[in-house]
Amino acid sequence: MELVFQDELNVRDQRRVERRRKLASFRDSKTLEDFDWAFNTSIKRQQFYDLAAGQFIRQRRDVLLIGPPGLGKSHLAQAIGQHAIKAGFLVLYRSIFDAVRELQAEASPAELNRALARYLKPDLLIIDDMGLKTLPPKAGELLLEIILRRYENRSTFMTSNRPIEEWGKLLNDASTATAILDRFLHHAEIIQMTGQSYRLNDAARHHELKNDGQKSNQQLLVLSKPAT
Repeated sequence: MELVFQDELNVRDQRRVERRRKLASFRDSKTLEDFDWAFNTSIKRQQFYDLAAGQFIRQRRDVLLIGPPGLGKSHLAQAIGQHAIKAGFLVLYRSIFDAVRELQAEASPAELNRALARYLKPDLLIIDDMGLKTLPPKAGELLLEIILRRYENRSTFMTSNRPIEEWGKLLNDASTATAILDRFLHHAEIIQMTGQSYRLNDAARHHELKNDGQKSNQQLLVLSKPAT
């Protein structure tokens, strides 16, 4: 009976994790275990495993990953979100563009409040892709509302391709960007990531393999020609 009872608890726990993963709306199923730590050695493995332990969520602190595209910021952010769900936390993942689009689509104040509630409830809110392009008008005000209401109440994890000095241009509103950063960075751990782009490296390797394959085919054609 004890084994049956434990098995039922395990099944229920797995179902809970799967439900929360679905609600989190991750873009990809990423883990820390499948991250290529050897490619950019400046990215410290232990630093991210410490974050994955979830203590910053319990302390209601924030995290900001800054670095150029292709370093794996989205991978790491989603992987930490996966660990947070396993630890029992509620998580929501959104790109900054999806978040702004969803909130701007709500017409009435009541609808906007209901939409905002989805961003305020999770223990960990992950906002990805800040800085890929300039955001639409009023986007800064929406982001400020989220940050203000989560400040010291819930944890927010953001990734950015641009330094914080440029957020005023991205949001088309320097004063709003200052207000966002003032709250968000107060209890935040800032991680500056450097290194080479995984995507550019993969593209170069794919191109090299393609060229090697073409050369091999050409050599085979030469060898297969009958002697005259």
